[in-house]
Amino acid sequence: MIRSAYIHIPFCHQICHYCDFNKVFLKNQPVEDYIKALAGEMSMTMERYPSDRLDTIFVGGGTPTALTAAQLDQLCQAIRKHLPFEKGEFTFEANPGDLTPEKLAVLSDYGVNRLSLGVQSFNDQLLQAIGRTHSSADVFATVENAKKAGFSNISIDLIYALPDQTLADFRDTLKQALSLQLPHYSAYSLIIEPKTVFYNLMRKDALPLPKVETETAMYELLAEEMAASGLQQYEISNFAVPEFESRHNLVYWNNEYYYGFGAGAHSYMEGIRRSNHGPLKKYMAPIQEGRLPWLHENKLSEKEKMEEEMFLGLRKTAGVSAVRFEEKFGRSPQSLFGKPIAEMTARGLLTADKDGSIRLTAQGKLLGNEVFQAFLLAEEK
Repeated sequence: MIRSAYIHIPFCHQICHYCDFNKVFLKNQPVEDYIKALAGEMSMTMERYPSDRLDTIFVGGGTPTALTAAQLDQLCQAIRKHLPFEKGEFTFEANPGDLTPEKLAVLSDYGVNRLSLGVQSFNDQLLQAIGRTHSSADVFATVENAKKAGFSNISIDLIYALPDQTLADFRDTLKQALSLQLPHYSAYSLIIEPKTVFYNLMRKDALPLPKVETETAMYELLAEEMAASGLQQYEISNFAVPEFESRHNLVYWNNEYYYGFGAGAHSYMEGIRRSNHGPLKKYMAPIQEGRLPWLHENKLSEKEKMEEEMFLGLRKTAGVSAVRFEEKFGRSPQSLFGKPIAEMTARGLLTADKDGSIRLTAQGKLLGNEVFQAFLLAEEK
């Protein structure tokens, strides 16, 4: 049964230099028509793939809070009308500075109970250099306003290994972030994606990125500072006070089914991964004709499902449970992936518990992508 839904809002006031998500400038866009299309997609999907209840909803982007309060009301109304959500985790992504008291009131009225703020850095010069429009002062003001509006489950995203960023700068960002005493933090190493401003600069050799050793030191500092502040690392890039882990993101890492609504959104339903059309017109046109806006469809083989179970599950600090794996697939991880498990364990990147459960070591977390690749390339025995 599908218990989670992701909803994509592709509108932004500003396009950040590192972002390759499906997004468009907000100005002159058909926002209300897009929300109507979302409602149509939700309705048709729920008829075809019904669920008796959802436990998590995550509204991401783009910038969902770039919408006006009236548009947010329209969006939340559509969500409440078409999705069977009564209680659980209801998250909205937001940019610092976007969340006015009026918008916070709308979200609260519709039962949104978790906010994820795209902060990235507390260095104002660095924020400007990466294309962000907010300041560090906006972050503190937004968090204060959100708390006044009754939000206690607040997370912030950070990015490290940014151009010209030093270890001392990242240490200061962590200090300011942790001073907010929030229950959840995410921190990601910068990845240069094609079709971004940073990618074009890198091709011109005009992007002064920190050395690999500095990036490694930043990650190690991140883990140390989070632990010292009482936040437990439950996934490679995520840290939380116990009971405040992102239940929605755990759906992805546990390789469970979820709906994906909106332009460019991805879904995983009944063993099939799908992606929607990205351009707004191509997304909305089929819905207006009574069809779902699917662009790609991939029905996973049993082997692909097991590979995904491994490389997604290994992102979690708890790792891949051998018991859960065998319940899902009828075979143990060792019987299927014995060779890569042995190789990665010998290199000190994996460790196995007595029950056969497998986890990344501290060194393995630094080289996670290399470990995951080993399972993708593994031959089934």
